[in-house]
Amino acid sequence: RGNAFNLLHGRSGLIQAVFRIATAGTDFRPGSGEWNGTPVPPGGSHACQHVPLRYLRLGPGGGASRSPRRADADMRGAEMAKAYIFPGQGAQAVGMGQEFADRYPASRRVFEEVDDALGRRLSDLVREGPIETLTLTENAQPALMAASMAALRALESEFGDRFRPSYVAGHSLGEYSALCAAGSLTLRDAARLLETRGKAMQDAVPVGEGAMAALLGLGFESAEAVALEAAGDGVCEAANDNDPRQVVVSGSRAAVERAVEIARGRGARRAVMLPVSAPFHCALMQPAAEAMREALASIEIKVPSCPLVSNVAAKGVDEPQEIRELLVRQVTGTVRWRESVEWMAGAGVSSALELGIGNVLSGMVRRIDRSITCRPVARPDDFVELGKGG
Repeated sequence: RGNAFNLLHGRSGLIQAVFRIATAGTDFRPGSGEWNGTPVPPGGSHACQHVPLRYLRLGPGGGASRSPRRADADMRGAEMAKAYIFPGQGAQAVGMGQEFADRYPASRRVFEEVDDALGRRLSDLVREGPIETLTLTENAQPALMAASMAALRALESEFGDRFRPSYVAGHSLGEYSALCAAGSLTLRDAARLLETRGKAMQDAVPVGEGAMAALLGLGFESAEAVALEAAGDGVCEAANDNDPRQVVVSGSRAAVERAVEIARGRGARRAVMLPVSAPFHCALMQPAAEAMREALASIEIKVPSCPLVSNVAAKGVDEPQEIRELLVRQVTGTVRWRESVEWMAGAGVSSALELGIGNVLSGMVRRIDRSITCRPVARPDDFVELGKGG
């Protein structure tokens, strides 16, 4: 089930685990090392609860804090908010979402609609593999979204609006799942956009010219300083700010290799080159960003039924044109996951459901803010615990 968090506690598989966790949201092709970094009407069971603005702590000058923390006094007596979060690439597995599809007609219809949107039987690949083909970017990205939506439809079938969220968020491609869950994108449009995104990201930089590395044990500011020093005449940027001690850098191969050496000298617990063929979430992805700008221009983006906590802005947004622009900027920008979780905590989120496959994001949330209880929803069996805990 792609449980990379648990793998970290074993004696073996450390590099693979680092790879899976630190680069969630990017795209990997095993073996070759290639990477790429039904609309529901408002008011339905997916409709979101909005948290009153008074529960957000204001920063200096009256503006909302960039990474607000929960003010217990302000939140006392108020209903705690919920969030849905959606994983990115790295968690894919043959068979993901199929238990939901077998048991719940609404989940089965998700895969059928994605097949129809793409004009091919992606569901057969998800069900039967092989994993090498499933992990190709143009396959993995829409497949992961479909698995997440199948989990959501099963959740709704089982519990109705009991877990209705106040916010949605996703790691990298997971933002498209989040927008689909909130009714901002149709399932068909999300599938087509993710197929385009996967192809564009893989094609943006020739194989071998870019690289990514996971820096473990350094905070974001320290990792960003390492990247800046390493860049030289090339590009080296912080790509994923995953949790307080885990940052991924991305850029020109020589610059990223320098960053690994510098990080080791600065006390990083681990500094690991990742087996990628392209540098995702950095300036070298600009051609892919332009491809997504063109693709998104013709897509209707509706006001979501609850705010999307944007990877790029690390705050809730709900204006369609702003969402469109942020999806473009996300291709080259840092995935600010740590700050996004901190923002949700400050907005009163006390519980979250990770919908789709694996529990990588649940582990990150736990390391960022333990006041948020995060539970994975990857199989029907996960509903047993949800039924107990609510």
